[in-house]
Amino acid sequence: MNSGFADRKYILNIDLSSYSYSVEERDDLSEQIGGTGLAVELMKENLKPSADPLSEENVIVFAIGPFTPAYPLASKTVAMFKSPLTGNLGESHAGGRSATSIANAGYDAIVIRGRSEKPVYIVVDNERVHFRDARVLWGIEDSLITGRIIAEREKGRGIRSIMRIGGAGERLVRFAGVMTETYRHFGRLGLGAVFGSKKLKAIVIIGRGSREPLDAKKYREVYDEIFRIATTSDAMKKYHLIGTPVNVAPLNELRALPTRNLESGFFEMTEEISGEAFAENNLARRIACNHCPTACIHIAALKEVYEDEPYFFKTIMISYDYELIYSLGSMLGVGERDGILKLIHRVETYGLDAMSTGVVLSWATEALKKRVITEKDTIIPLDFGDYKGYLKAIDYIYLQPNEFYRNLALGVEKAAEIYGGEEYALSFGGNEMAGYHTGEAAYIGYLIGLRHSHLDNAGYSIDQKLRERLPPEELIDLLVKEEIWRQILSSLVVCFFARGVYTPEVVSKAFEPFGVEISEEELIKRGERIYREKLKLKTNLGYRADKLRIPEKIFNIESFRGKLNKNYISEALSYYRRKYLSI
Repeated sequence: MNSGFADRKYILNIDLSSYSYSVEERDDLSEQIGGTGLAVELMKENLKPSADPLSEENVIVFAIGPFTPAYPLASKTVAMFKSPLTGNLGESHAGGRSATSIANAGYDAIVIRGRSEKPVYIVVDNERVHFRDARVLWGIEDSLITGRIIAEREKGRGIRSIMRIGGAGERLVRFAGVMTETYRHFGRLGLGAVFGSKKLKAIVIIGRGSREPLDAKKYREVYDEIFRIATTSDAMKKYHLIGTPVNVAPLNELRALPTRNLESGFFEMTEEISGEAFAENNLARRIACNHCPTACIHIAALKEVYEDEPYFFKTIMISYDYELIYSLGSMLGVGERDGILKLIHRVETYGLDAMSTGVVLSWATEALKKRVITEKDTIIPLDFGDYKGYLKAIDYIYLQPNEFYRNLALGVEKAAEIYGGEEYALSFGGNEMAGYHTGEAAYIGYLIGLRHSHLDNAGYSIDQKLRERLPPEELIDLLVKEEIWRQILSSLVVCFFARGVYTPEVVSKAFEPFGVEISEEELIKRGERIYREKLKLKTNLGYRADKLRIPEKIFNIESFRGKLNKNYISEALSYYRRKYLSI
């Protein structure tokens, strides 16, 4: 098989109900490019819109792009599924080695259906698929230990990827993720719970294949150009030196760093938890996703002393980034680096999404202070800044010892529906917010983005670049234009950090050595088609733009542009519905 640039796509179909698999050669899918575009088409074909996200009818699609593993930074895998958190379209991207392993195994996408009767993990070894008994692994709450055990049992070291869930996925926490390799995640929208519902503990992918360009000389020229831009760009250097935590201090200065469940956009302890502080005091090493020269993954060393042996300690290596420092730091009022690292490690252990975890706990803390819930519900006191209390609360989200924590495990949207406090339950389209209180563009971007993610259209970036507020119609068009181009990047599948590297001109040029001609204009048209088809799929799954809930609290907190304008957001959403939901 020769996945990627060939006219046909190779799809591996796996049925957990019958423990069977097959490979399709699809000539009709070449227009989808790969990644997101391909996943949308496969979801349309295989998913019943009425399917319960935690039933055997739900489908998981993993898809890669045509530049994997040909070019640097084309290192992401797209996962698509029906989200148990939102009840709508779920899409999550992860780096690491998974994309390269899938490509070298000969596939453009993997489709997983059904549900196993007993816990299993899957091994995809090039053209063969094995279903391993995972009953001995089921119940191991630590996703890191699970990965180590499987790594010892299976071959393919250096060319394999191991995706697995922790205890949160087994217990169907709706914002559980899937870990891949040691420090990468399919974090958002609950893929881990979908794994758990299917009794799927892990997937191992071993790829031994390779492919050659038609024009080796041209390929080397394009490769060298992309590599040069990637390694000399100031933006990419930023990601290498300090990583995304470089954003902590500037956002705080703008009063755009969500703090204590958005009590404000300013955290007085930012100097202690800035990217520079982590780099100076905690950084142990940097690592990269497969085929990436940037190495933006920053790893901290945390020394933990044993309680009964003060002169003995262990060192834990913990990956950190901006969103984790926001969600488990400023959002919870935690200003101690070691405390944040301990919270990150606990979330990583259980396999939870860090952003959702921080937001649900910050809501619970405010709800407790406002007596919407009581300490009988939370079991322990929850106080902003008390990381030790939050460590225990994270345990309870996993263990679900009472009705409150069972409801909290459904996400902040559902918890607030049950207990009240919706005005400060910070979710958009059912997905907990990211770390940007920059202005209207950020929040409108969360609302209309097809994943309700800050990465859909980068509204937070638009807020910071605009000198003055655009008319709402112009802002919507700008957000959608950006999201359309990102459909191409996530179909290739290129890391969004490299969006300044992979311009339309470079993308068009990068196809040529493999015998594919796509003009810049055609790329944009394909992006528009993918956007339309994804929006149709989302609508078929029940998305209603006129039903979007906007937390009242966002209008009460000053941003660097002043307070947000409710009428402006309403006008923008009305225009979006008129123009884009009719396509």
